[in-house]
Amino acid sequence: MKRHLILGLICCLCFSSLSAQMKWNAVYQAYIDQYKDLAIAEMLKYNIPASITLAQGLLESNAGRSDLSVKGNNHFGIKCHDWLGATTYHDDDARNECFRAYRDVYESFEDHSKFLAKQPRYSKLFHLKRTDYKGWAHGLKSCGYATSPTYAKKLIDIIELYKLHNYDKASHYDKFMVDRSAVADNGTGHVSHQIHAYNKNYYIKVKRGDTFKSLGKELGISYRKLAKYNERDKNDQLQVGEIIYLKKKQAKADKVYKHRRHRVKPGESMYTIAQYYGIRTSSLYRMNRLSKYYTIRVGDELRVR
Repeated sequence: MKRHLILGLICCLCFSSLSAQMKWNAVYQAYIDQYKDLAIAEMLKYNIPASITLAQGLLESNAGRSDLSVKGNNHFGIKCHDWLGATTYHDDDARNECFRAYRDVYESFEDHSKFLAKQPRYSKLFHLKRTDYKGWAHGLKSCGYATSPTYAKKLIDIIELYKLHNYDKASHYDKFMVDRSAVADNGTGHVSHQIHAYNKNYYIKVKRGDTFKSLGKELGISYRKLAKYNERDKNDQLQVGEIIYLKKKQAKADKVYKHRRHRVKPGESMYTIAQYYGIRTSSLYRMNRLSKYYTIRVGDELRVR
């Protein structure tokens, strides 16, 4: 009987340990994809590991979903202290505490870097190697960035689960992603559409209520150009889920499709196929030596590169 009780206790402890382990989260991954280039840009400017910046952003803002990040674009939980800018209030260690607020996510990341670089208590961290994310994680905790006794472990777990340490070796970043993914002129200060990179281009997926004009305003791109890049009229209605490219499309699909053809499926058109591969519709006709008046049929095989 005693043996069974011990075995049961061991099983419970094992289960608790496993259930407490962090699991991959699609929302976290989307946040990383959105802001990794911004974190790398900050690293190259201030020498703070990109992995640490991303892990702190994820943890402090719950991947951009916390009240502080939604109301004030504050992704790092930085309180007012001697701050002279905009503010927002939130219950934290005490009720209704003052936190810094920013115009957009870019300002939040930039202020986080300056906050660490200029505060004397964090100065010893800058003697660590950029790739020493564990040293930075434990250093942030010991220097008083957070009160949670497991803060360093949480940062390290996030970094290792999502392999964020790979970004600490980066020597360059995608400026387009930095300029478009963290700066918005839509009244909220944050970009509500995730930007994806594909075939030397970038795209977003349409949400309910989107128009070329609203997307152009949010992303800082002329809505007329946005329509032109996608071979559409600027007043066209957009369908939820369709792809909208942010730059002029390529003449050919990605090189992985060099020896692969596209088999036409029901409901597809030359335009939807071109959008899928990020190429111009006129190029798709030309590659396949088809007249622009040709009507494709289910089962047709088309070159895309």
